[in-house]
Amino acid sequence: MSTDEAEVLIIGAGASGAVAAKHLAEAGVGVVCLEQGGQVSPEEFYGDKPEWEVMSQRRWHPNPNVRGLENDYPVDTSESDVNPLMYNAVGGSTVLYAAHWQRFMPSDFRVRSLDGVADDWPFACEDLEPFYDIMDVEMGVSGLVGDPAYPPMTPPPLPPMPIGPIGKLAARGMNELGWHWWPAPQAIPSRPYRGRGQCVRRGSCMQGCADQAKGSTDLTHWPDAIRHGARLITGARVREITTSPSGLADGAIWIDREGREHRQKARNVLVCANGVGTPRLLLNSVSKAHPNGLANASGLVGRNLMMHPYAAVVGYFDEPLESWMGPAGQAIQSMQFYETDETRGFVRGAKWNAMPTGGPLGMRSIHGGGPLESAWGENFHRGTERRLGRSFEWGIIAEDLPSEDNRVVLDPELRDGDGVAAPKIIYRNSENTQKLIAFHLERQKEAMAASGARAISLTTLMRDCGWHLMGTCRMGTNPDRSVVDQWCRAHDVPNLYILDGSVFVTSSGFNPTATICAIALRAVAHMLETRGATEAV
Repeated sequence: MSTDEAEVLIIGAGASGAVAAKHLAEAGVGVVCLEQGGQVSPEEFYGDKPEWEVMSQRRWHPNPNVRGLENDYPVDTSESDVNPLMYNAVGGSTVLYAAHWQRFMPSDFRVRSLDGVADDWPFACEDLEPFYDIMDVEMGVSGLVGDPAYPPMTPPPLPPMPIGPIGKLAARGMNELGWHWWPAPQAIPSRPYRGRGQCVRRGSCMQGCADQAKGSTDLTHWPDAIRHGARLITGARVREITTSPSGLADGAIWIDREGREHRQKARNVLVCANGVGTPRLLLNSVSKAHPNGLANASGLVGRNLMMHPYAAVVGYFDEPLESWMGPAGQAIQSMQFYETDETRGFVRGAKWNAMPTGGPLGMRSIHGGGPLESAWGENFHRGTERRLGRSFEWGIIAEDLPSEDNRVVLDPELRDGDGVAAPKIIYRNSENTQKLIAFHLERQKEAMAASGARAISLTTLMRDCGWHLMGTCRMGTNPDRSVVDQWCRAHDVPNLYILDGSVFVTSSGFNPTATICAIALRAVAHMLETRGATEAV
């Protein structure tokens, strides 16, 4: 079944897809978006219910292989150190993200020039600043301007969230050592904002916000996009992007939840399916003009996967810290060891975030690990009484350098529920990453000691940590060494754009959503400026 031709077809209704849909629709562009998930209602979240921690172990688990919902697709992780985490729905993974809202540092765009590794981005940090500013306002970011680790920037629209007892205790240790810290910016409103209430601090951000406060794009962008004429089709699993005889993208084949096949024609296609879903779709879109997959003349589609391996130190204290309270993401952050110091024996660094440790089940599942007889029964109750609300976590967002060996490929056997080839992840931590994590864990142990921790536990690598899916369709000026240009336009297919974290050249040590959105907005602004001048928008 064919439908009318769209001026722009967007595949994926998550962070970048929502930003593109809103701004294109507001400019009068005809937009159709295909999203394989559905619209999640606040009643489906459990954060305001007693059983929310139980439900987070399955229904709202971030790993699609654990959740196993109809709107998920399986991922083969048998050759990966880290599991990729994602969510398919209107709003995409912003429904479940912690809403850390970091901008990249100027150095993050010049890694090759500064440190002799990876590659420089085709634009500078300053080129993104106006788009970061717009996204801060649209997402409702709470934060405190003046962080000395950053260059001067426009203040966020809302004051910072309270850092609470855990933030104060973590800060006390950092002050003792003379190390940097700052209240963490978050896409969570500290005051009522644009129809959203302020955060009530349930701490359930990563299982969906039942209070509809968190800045997820189903709330911040899709209502405006639809009001301005964007058409959003849910339950639409895209099997392949189709091409014309000349090799241009001309639409997509998608399958509805009844198993029926549809074709959506389009003059331009924007792919926003994340750093795993996007290369999977491009590699599945084989044609005579593109025998190795769409936009893959360079052979780099799927390669250079970066996922930010995560490690952490949890400190336990005698004093009550209310460390089940939210936001779940971070109270304070530190960039003390962010930039390269050659004396450490590795390059690049990491952002630290001081986080709450949650309730008894979350604490047990993440930070337990003891023998069964010491972890459950009466010992579980004694341990919970001793630890619950009396701990916090220093987490490490480790910069992940690109390697062509870390990649997304099509699994030769695994299929989703509609028979489409599933992705396989091949990913190993590099020697540089291992040295980086080891160094930062030692410094975090020092920080915990300075804060007065009576005991600590270490997580040297959390397997379920692959929230940040980047690099698999990297941007650049050389078509032989990149998939898209600086405007996210495919070198091989001039009316195909990729707007998600796939286009990242390097990963930085920061949560990437703010940068994904800013890049998407910059690309859309360029599309609108050149509308009518080329074959694309």
